[in-house]
Amino acid sequence: MDDDEARLSDESSPEEGIDDEEKRRCIEERVKIFKNMTKYEKKLIRGFMRSFGNTMILWLISKKRQHGYEIMTKLHESAPYDNKMPSASKIYPVLHELEKNGLIEGSWEHQGKRKVKYYEITDEGKKVLLRFKKLAQEARKNHSSLWVEFMEDMISEEDDNEL
Repeated sequence: MDDDEARLSDESSPEEGIDDEEKRRCIEERVKIFKNMTKYEKKLIRGFMRSFGNTMILWLISKKRQHGYEIMTKLHESAPYDNKMPSASKIYPVLHELEKNGLIEGSWEHQGKRKVKYYEITDEGKKVLLRFKKLAQEARKNHSSLWVEFMEDMISEEDDNEL
């Protein structure tokens, strides 16, 4: 990462409202689960997370104007697998693609001696997320989406010992 895309302290966490001890415990539990997975299971999880990356980044920016390192930190903190930070070589091309397509807009600001690029969602980006949301809501309403059922099952709090 170059100086222009400099590291800054994280202003907020995707797990706001959770104290540091609880956050640490959650991360330890995720790491423990991930370590017990086979190599192939880990590959499946990583592929799943990568496939939602662009949309997840757009959604994060819709919540709050932020810089690339802040986005990397949030993705790292919420990843369901090991402690490896998403690399700048993965995040910045996504940011540049979203910007090129008019879904986000970047602006440079001085932070001390460094320049940092902050990203915020554009009206077109908001429209894209709204269309995604409407599509998901329509699928849920019509009970026609295997994806909706899959996601609900994956995030349910039930202990699925019968799997």
